[in-house]
Amino acid sequence: MYKPFEIKENLFYVGVNDRTKHLFENLWPLPKGVSYNSYIINDDKIALIDTVDICYSDVFFNKIRSVLGDKPIDYLIVNHMEPDHSGSIELLKTRYPDIQIVGNSRTADMLKGFYGITDNVLIIEDKNELNLGKNTLQFYLTPMVHWPETMMTYVKESKTLFSADAFGTFGTLDGGITDTQLNPDWYWDEMVRYYSNIVGKFGSPVQAALKKLSGVGIETICSTHGPVWTQPDTIVKVVSLYDRLSKYESENGLVIAYGSMYGNTEQLAEIIAAAAAENGAKNIVMHNVSKSHESEILRDIFKYRGLIIGSPTYNNKPYPGVESLLSALQNRNVKNRFFGYFSGHTWADGAKRDLKAFADGMEFEMVCESVEMKQSLNSTVTENAYALGKAMAEKLNSGDAVVPQKTNCH
Repeated sequence: MYKPFEIKENLFYVGVNDRTKHLFENLWPLPKGVSYNSYIINDDKIALIDTVDICYSDVFFNKIRSVLGDKPIDYLIVNHMEPDHSGSIELLKTRYPDIQIVGNSRTADMLKGFYGITDNVLIIEDKNELNLGKNTLQFYLTPMVHWPETMMTYVKESKTLFSADAFGTFGTLDGGITDTQLNPDWYWDEMVRYYSNIVGKFGSPVQAALKKLSGVGIETICSTHGPVWTQPDTIVKVVSLYDRLSKYESENGLVIAYGSMYGNTEQLAEIIAAAAAENGAKNIVMHNVSKSHESEILRDIFKYRGLIIGSPTYNNKPYPGVESLLSALQNRNVKNRFFGYFSGHTWADGAKRDLKAFADGMEFEMVCESVEMKQSLNSTVTENAYALGKAMAEKLNSGDAVVPQKTNCH
């Protein structure tokens, strides 16, 4: 039998850790796993907030029993229908057949589509309330953060926000649950990686959600992944991080991402990085797309203001890993970056053509002319590479705001 963990009076954690899965959504590496968080409000009426991945339903139900014993659950609040959070709903109904499922109209559609559930579903609208006794739940619809049915649930009396996937992070909860029990420092980069890969496309909806919640006093954030945030300083940091990332704001630093088959393009990247450092750029991160996972590259691009991408030509296109990265950046509507690019080829520079088309279509500011290398390095190419690194460093150190579609090429 598990010992119940009480976050605050009558609010219990019944989530689980997944230390087995290698890839989140079968895409994003989980070197330190992930948690699936679920919560119980034990009031006159009992509410369960979200469920967990079906693979951990046995642990989940044991944790519920440790809190409630044989007491029934009155409501299941479904903030998000992605299967890592809704996967145990069908089994939950077999154990608690009278449970009423609470969600919005889009939730109801997905309940029917995923699990064939149509009965005992209470459909709520934005800012509707549900009284449990001592606690009043208020529902905030937050569509496209990051699915269309996503909503958040706020407990007015305790100022607790159940935020679905928002404010979440990769990484298991190792013993502790709250930010007072854990050292949160490790989670910040994983929060950026989580945001950039999972939520990154939806900056405008995130801003709309933050605006909707701006007048709400929040003392606890219970996300569906990662620590429960209870400390005023960490809550400010979490919300500020989402605000900054969803505006595509960034820190002063430089990401150089490149592909290279035989090392020539990589040497070009090294020269650019050295020139940038020599001219005062710091926080330079280099990613070989054949080694760094795309999730790590995206994390750093969301984090830093400078971006330089390089590629050899491969089948008259950019190197496959670079082509995938370009697509991911377009898909996430990344903007407000100082940008440069370089390319290599042996007989036809298809990489340069596509990198130019990419640059022309993004809300970036070009810092310098592109660098083109035919076959291998020579003195002219080296000089041009140095100029690109130097121009990027000067821009990063200037304090200037990015001017989209501006070009500083001569």
